[in-house]
Amino acid sequence: MSSKKKRRNKKLKIVFFFIDIILLVLIAGFVYFFYLTGKTNVDKSGDSSITSNEIDSDSIGGYRNIAIFGVDSRNNALEKSTHSDTIVIASINKKTKDVKLLSIYRDTYVDIPERGYDKINAAYFRGGYPLALSTINKNFDLDVKEYVTVNFDAVCKVIDLLGGIELDITKEELKYVNGYTKELNEINGTNVGKLKSAGTQVVNGTHATAYARIRYTKGGDFKRAERQRIVINKIFEKAKTCDVLTINSIVNEMFPQIYTNLDSLDMLDLAKDIFSYNIVDQAGFPFEKIADYYKKISYVFPVDLSANVTELHKFLFDDQDYVPSSTVQEYSDFIKGIVPQK
Repeated sequence: MSSKKKRRNKKLKIVFFFIDIILLVLIAGFVYFFYLTGKTNVDKSGDSSITSNEIDSDSIGGYRNIAIFGVDSRNNALEKSTHSDTIVIASINKKTKDVKLLSIYRDTYVDIPERGYDKINAAYFRGGYPLALSTINKNFDLDVKEYVTVNFDAVCKVIDLLGGIELDITKEELKYVNGYTKELNEINGTNVGKLKSAGTQVVNGTHATAYARIRYTKGGDFKRAERQRIVINKIFEKAKTCDVLTINSIVNEMFPQIYTNLDSLDMLDLAKDIFSYNIVDQAGFPFEKIADYYKKISYVFPVDLSANVTELHKFLFDDQDYVPSSTVQEYSDFIKGIVPQK
């Protein structure tokens, strides 16, 4: 064999060696990813019972919509029999990877399928994620099939692993942050101290979660939903700057505390584009609303549900001329009959 041929064979062996190493690393990475996602509390048992209206799916076909539920549970439970005090639709444009966040106010007056009219956060309490998603779909002409539910402890720990997030705490908010911090300490078995002053500062997970729970300042629950979106945005942006070890710690800590119907393959599909996602806009729903009492219970009423749903589709999917379904129009007419007149 000529020396030239020997050198070529040697080079090929080196190339194949590095290819083998790369393949082994990739396989090990996939195995480890599936090991981690296997720790997640995956529940698809109610997927077949999720309902939606008959709508033209062309305008929403290019988007992946995931409902994020933050549950108000004093024992950090994740399933039904706990109210979903945070309801956020994360809408991902499949082509551009742009993300929009839409908070649905927890007291919004809706028709819960086969249960009647109530606050939207009661749907999760009464029937877990299938009823909560069906309620969202039926009242707003959506087709959301995927969900992620988190509790107080998970949010606190993720923010701590990120090294905290920067928030601007007002003087009015400060006392409530400290009040909720005390409550979160009792829930999570922690001993986090009070914030000493207002202003822009890096806060830990407990203080950030406490901030997201405030509802007694000016703006009430509408302002609280805005704070929740701020915290989600801050977490997302901070996570995109983290190194692999930090991301690994977050995944290891958070996955066992997530309740979802996203299995390992679904999560891998989302994770592959994580650094391409950008949160480009956020809002609260209903857009036009009245907060008032009906039968001695406080609700958030859409002034005109049909008009609000048209605006929702314009905001999330850039559908400029969306016409709500007959089901939404029926709900809208009913709500108009009981909305307090100003």
